[in-house]
Amino acid sequence: MSSERERHMLRHERKIWRTGVTRLAGIDEAGRGPLAGPVVAAAVLIEPGFFIDDVRDSKRLTPGARLILFDQIMLGACAVGVGVVDHKVIDEINILNATFRAMHKAIGGLGKTPEYLLVDGNRFPSYRREEGEMIPHATIVGGDNRSFSIAAASIIAKVSRDRMMEQYDRLFPGYGFARNKGYPTLQHREALKRLGPCPIHRRTFAWYGQYVLPLEPEAG
Repeated sequence: MSSERERHMLRHERKIWRTGVTRLAGIDEAGRGPLAGPVVAAAVLIEPGFFIDDVRDSKRLTPGARLILFDQIMLGACAVGVGVVDHKVIDEINILNATFRAMHKAIGGLGKTPEYLLVDGNRFPSYRREEGEMIPHATIVGGDNRSFSIAAASIIAKVSRDRMMEQYDRLFPGYGFARNKGYPTLQHREALKRLGPCPIHRRTFAWYGQYVLPLEPEAG
């Protein structure tokens, strides 16, 4: 018999499954708010019968718990896709559009075409199949607390991005990326005042002018 939590976290999925859809993907992202690094999205394709009781919003889990659940999701999901959009593209097209691009890349990375998408948030540009048809989708505000598939995607996205930022910490020491993951902690902001931005900092975010004057346009 399903637990109360399972009924709560799968109620959106089950509503879709009852229409005859079997391949459903949850979509979420990590890294919209940091001052540095990429935005990363994940798509987790699940079929009826797959559920992990401890899966929830990645922000409500300890790093150790996220790692355990990451492996369980990777092992049990029908397919997992990850999409990465770096800081340069974020500066070019803004963080919202970069997030949507990362989500589309994650869907494209599944290797299997989902029949329906559940997306965290309140907006999402429809994803077009290779055959040209749009994949139906629904957006869910706070979806990582209300949908199992979205919560699973939040864990995949968070762990994937954290690992990238730990690698960046070795390339650009002094900012504490392994700890703060690029978010504007006090320690990170103090490092910016001391060192200035490094190559992976997002130049178009509001903080930028506080630490370095924008470049003057070339004369002529």
